[in-house]
Amino acid sequence: MHEQRLQSLDAFRGLTIAAMLVVNNPGDWGHVYAPLQHAAWDGWTLTDCIFPFFVFISGISMVLSLQRRALAGADKLQLWGQATRRGLLIMAIGLALNFIPALDPSTLRFPGVLQRLGLCTVLAAPIVLYFAWRAQVAWLIGLLLIYTGLQSWVPVPDAQGVWHAGSWLAGQDTGAWLDRALMDGHLWRTSKTWDPEGLLSTVPAVASQLAGVLAGHWLVAQRAPMEKTVWLLVTGLALVWLGPIVGAWSMPVNKALWSPAYVLLMAGWACASLGVLHWLLDAMPSVMWRTRAAAWARPAVIFGMNALFLFALSGLVAKMLGFIKVAPGQSLKVWMVEGLGAWGLAPINNSLLFALLFMGCFYAVAWAMWRKRWFIRV
Repeated sequence: MHEQRLQSLDAFRGLTIAAMLVVNNPGDWGHVYAPLQHAAWDGWTLTDCIFPFFVFISGISMVLSLQRRALAGADKLQLWGQATRRGLLIMAIGLALNFIPALDPSTLRFPGVLQRLGLCTVLAAPIVLYFAWRAQVAWLIGLLLIYTGLQSWVPVPDAQGVWHAGSWLAGQDTGAWLDRALMDGHLWRTSKTWDPEGLLSTVPAVASQLAGVLAGHWLVAQRAPMEKTVWLLVTGLALVWLGPIVGAWSMPVNKALWSPAYVLLMAGWACASLGVLHWLLDAMPSVMWRTRAAAWARPAVIFGMNALFLFALSGLVAKMLGFIKVAPGQSLKVWMVEGLGAWGLAPINNSLLFALLFMGCFYAVAWAMWRKRWFIRV
């Protein structure tokens, strides 16, 4: 059975990959508009929505593929093996990208975005295959409670050797200690003492994936399209309201820690965003207006059909633009950005223009693949 194509899901995935291409590829990291940067620590920006949206979408896709095939009679153990192999392959691609261009195993960063996506797939697969939706809700809540307990009550030494429990400062939480203990020298080079895609914070990231799984159950339920839209919006707004409240009681909204408050808040925005797209593309009663919306959304849908491939390719291209030298001390990227500077834009707008052109180039790749009907699946 092939994955059911939902216009709204493809558009949501495509908008997310387009946003990722823009925020990951400014012309100059010293000149970036605030919404296109991650929050310094606590709090969130538009950029902080992108990664959890990918995880949420991955959860929906698991329902549209794994669980529906299981309900159709496919062997669950075989499906689990297929999901595990897919997750491990995604992790391997992420590691390969981290290996380029230094090609130095001693400094290879082990965690990463694709590594987390792959690991979430591996860990969520048995929950999706062997548990009904109510048990999946229990798993989601349980994972958040376990993570909160470990981060709040397990005393660990920070990078300076001071023991404490329940610190949310950068590099001083339980997850950062675990990452240093297991992967010292192979963490995010900007911090070196902690990693935003570390091991322990993958636990609540799995909860984010399960939130997408639950949304996927609702999308395939035998309900009227408008009813699905309404409840996606209502649930999304409720979670957006609940997230900061949970953050006030325990760990604050924090992307690097992937705090439970962050999980709830981002799941809320994901549900609400998907609800709007579902209404426009799949549920609007007027066929004429739905057709018009589909025409406007087609670029996003095209982006969404090869999202993982575009993510990996864009990462490779970005690395090579910085690695290739066109003059001593001048990379190809710097040369290109300086060339755009001839237009006389302010540095911050010049940086944004480069990011938009980078995204446009990858839309051209996505469009060509769509025209050829090339859809790369891992």
